[in-house]
Amino acid sequence: MSGPAERGASHLTEPAPVRWLLCAIAFGFLVFFLFLPLVVVFTSALSEGWRVSIAAITDPVALSAIRLTLLTAAIAVPLNVVFGAAAAWAIAKFEFPGKNLLTTLIDLPFSVSPVIAGMMFVLLFGAQGWSGTWLSDHGVKIIFAVPGIVLATLFITSPFVARELLPLMESQETDDEEAAITLGATGWQTFRLVSLPRIRWGLLYGIVLCNARAMGEFGAVSVVSGHIRGQTNTIPLHVEILYNEYQIGASFAVASLLTLLALVTLAMKTAIEWRSGGTIRAGGH
Repeated sequence: MSGPAERGASHLTEPAPVRWLLCAIAFGFLVFFLFLPLVVVFTSALSEGWRVSIAAITDPVALSAIRLTLLTAAIAVPLNVVFGAAAAWAIAKFEFPGKNLLTTLIDLPFSVSPVIAGMMFVLLFGAQGWSGTWLSDHGVKIIFAVPGIVLATLFITSPFVARELLPLMESQETDDEEAAITLGATGWQTFRLVSLPRIRWGLLYGIVLCNARAMGEFGAVSVVSGHIRGQTNTIPLHVEILYNEYQIGASFAVASLLTLLALVTLAMKTAIEWRSGGTIRAGGH
């Protein structure tokens, strides 16, 4: 009579034709929907020659879009690291009224369309918005300016760090933290010397995802930016403008920067998962 392990193995073993068919479907999907689009982006970027591609990337308007994208990510990512670590720490380590509500609100940007998120900021800070008159009277411009782009990016990317850290922290025991506090360590010392080393790979993983989304965000930023060439256009918005103006080679050349970012992000994710020994994925993903 076969044991549970043998029955489980027998149940999971499919006939060879079925296994080959499933593998073929998976690889075919990856090639058609992922690999071929990557090939098209890079071949189209070089379709008019290296000089055209380099000129498109080094154009002053393109450089302005690149600088704004980097600036937005440089502001949004550190703020989301602070928020994500604090939120994950509070939810995983403490019991307090509104804990379930906070957990739900963290996922809100995943549920709201980026375009709707951008519209929310327009309604709040636009000229006809709730605080538009007060902002105008005090010379503060948020919508159609850099602050609006940063706020929209912050909202869209806010869950990434928290959602990577939360399952990891919840799966860890608190014995080490309690021992450190018993020995006289302060809360900051406990976090820096005990908790942070235990979550460092999950934190890095969240930072990589947050940065990639911050640089590639289109919908929310498109609503609040105003599409002012050379001032409020990020790289995705600049690509759209070039494509709409039928500058196909130039648009794909600039788009190749974001594609390279995606490939670098994938490589970094793989490296972090490998270094962490798979504990990040096991933590809840």
